[in-house]
Amino acid sequence: MNIFDRKAKILQRERWAQKDDYHLCEYVKEEVGWRTADRIFDIKRTFKNAVELGACRGYVSRHFLPDSVEKVTLCDTSQTHLDKALVGEGVQFEKRVMDEENIDFPENSVDLVVSSLCLHWANDLPGVFDKVMQCLKPDGVFLACVFGGDTLMELRQSLQLAETERSGGISAHVSPFTRVRDIGGLLTAAGFTLQTVDVDSLTVWYPTAWDVMRDVRALGEGNAAHSRPLRISKDVQFAAAAIYDEMYGKEIPERKSRGVPATYQIINFLGWKPDASQPQPMPRGSGEMSLKDLHRIDEIIGDTKKIKITEDDSKA
Repeated sequence: MNIFDRKAKILQRERWAQKDDYHLCEYVKEEVGWRTADRIFDIKRTFKNAVELGACRGYVSRHFLPDSVEKVTLCDTSQTHLDKALVGEGVQFEKRVMDEENIDFPENSVDLVVSSLCLHWANDLPGVFDKVMQCLKPDGVFLACVFGGDTLMELRQSLQLAETERSGGISAHVSPFTRVRDIGGLLTAAGFTLQTVDVDSLTVWYPTAWDVMRDVRALGEGNAAHSRPLRISKDVQFAAAAIYDEMYGKEIPERKSRGVPATYQIINFLGWKPDASQPQPMPRGSGEMSLKDLHRIDEIIGDTKKIKITEDDSKA
């Protein structure tokens, strides 16, 4: 499927990467990057060779420590972003201009592949997962996050209502996102084991809907679908801003002003490349306890301990 205009997306990222005030709008990527890095720290292992796909300014790699990651390769389509990317002190690094849809690493050469808020722009997400699987070493880790389907739902609804009122129909002004249920299927299809998928939600308050749209564009996250309209009329924009404020706006006492919320849904997922050293499921039918007895688990464990103590005493 060819949903997104990759050339347009690359241009968007590079254009906004060159803005002097880019740092004023990267708060969401910084927060999610830190959360992603924190998940890596939970894995008690030192990764000798890691890759950050869609690294942008190194939102994950900047938090790495030498005892968690020895070397990281930052990959992004924007050279400007890579030039300004940060890496944790003491961590070896390499920077490469590379499209995340066409990653090129030797087979079985990488211990960890991490990506934060980038892969939702991939046309061939199953193909990306397959390539990640190929470049990972056995027992290697793929840890990433993408924007979920409820991201910017307030903006989406406001634009739809405004366009229906002013134009008599709607267009896709917010790009489609991956659904939670799809991620697990993609990981399974690619062959990953020990999968974990969970969802976070961030709500950011802005003064107006105009500020929401400005920051989304400034991050290079503007609509890049082939079906996107080339422009939005001023009538629709003003109507959408008014609807946004009427439906979702409220007074914020601590700020002593009115604001509107924007929701960012984050789908986090993790998968491991199969290896003989990983825990394996027990043979089917080998269970000794019925699921219907789970409510008695404490009682059953207590009885099991008593039986063991009795057996030990008899042996003595």
